[in-house]
Amino acid sequence: MTDNKHLQGVYTIMPTPFTPGGEVDLDSVSNLVDFQIEAGIHGLAILGFMGEAHKLSGRERRAVIARVTERVAGRVPVWVGIRAIGTPATIEQGIEAQELGASAVFAAPIDVQADAAIFRHYQQLQAALEIPVLIHDFPENFGITVSPEVVARLGKEGGVHYIKMEEPPVNVKTTRILELSDGQVHVFGGLGGTFFLEELERGAVGTMTGFAFPEVLLRIYELFRGGDHQGAARVFDHYMPLIRYEFQPKLGLALRKHTYFRRGIIASDHVRAPGANIDPVTVAELERIVRRVGFQFDVTGPQAVRA
Repeated sequence: MTDNKHLQGVYTIMPTPFTPGGEVDLDSVSNLVDFQIEAGIHGLAILGFMGEAHKLSGRERRAVIARVTERVAGRVPVWVGIRAIGTPATIEQGIEAQELGASAVFAAPIDVQADAAIFRHYQQLQAALEIPVLIHDFPENFGITVSPEVVARLGKEGGVHYIKMEEPPVNVKTTRILELSDGQVHVFGGLGGTFFLEELERGAVGTMTGFAFPEVLLRIYELFRGGDHQGAARVFDHYMPLIRYEFQPKLGLALRKHTYFRRGIIASDHVRAPGANIDPVTVAELERIVRRVGFQFDVTGPQAVRA
């Protein structure tokens, strides 16, 4: 299996850019990759739920994976989201991602609420791949709960050592997983970064989320890992109004896309149906908050973070 020591830090879940007419915009994909790497992110995650993977055709999925891995050119790891009805189809998606250059996959659970079935699904998926598998634990969208006991068993017996954990209360579950797994499972946070500081304090190795100002998450991570926990808290507290506003249910993706669009990184903020687009009043609210925390929309590259 690929060396997985690099699986830590801030991994940006990239949205999938579309043209105003709704076609996949590969040029904007390239621009978004370049921006994230310039910002200093530790890795990229594509085709997650916020990447609208469930709205893409198989051909479009392959095109996005190929463009991202080609543009990254080995500079950072690329993780690919996979989700299918059953284990064989999930394995097929995983092998495809691996062949197209993915460094790891993050996989939704099988659609069966049974511990034995969930364990078997992830164990078989990892056995079929040469790259690491991360459990994507997001019951609000997947409808399946992955218990801490199953996660710990997968770490000890199933060869699966990572989880993107997005089941509130996230901090309680993070602690439980780490207690049960005896160091065999490493936790990444998510949920827009809304609990990033507390996740780090509980022992998470990083975060995997799509906040459209990754500079902030990177600064929090760097300060915390450097031992300046108070500094990390100051940055977290300062930018929380923007983190909170962007992670609104049903609107989060549209807000992120609009931010990248206004920053000049992608050519359109189009969200494919049935996803929601945002109205002018919401746009004005977002722009006020961005200015309030000290950022600007007319700066294309990474911006300085207040500590």
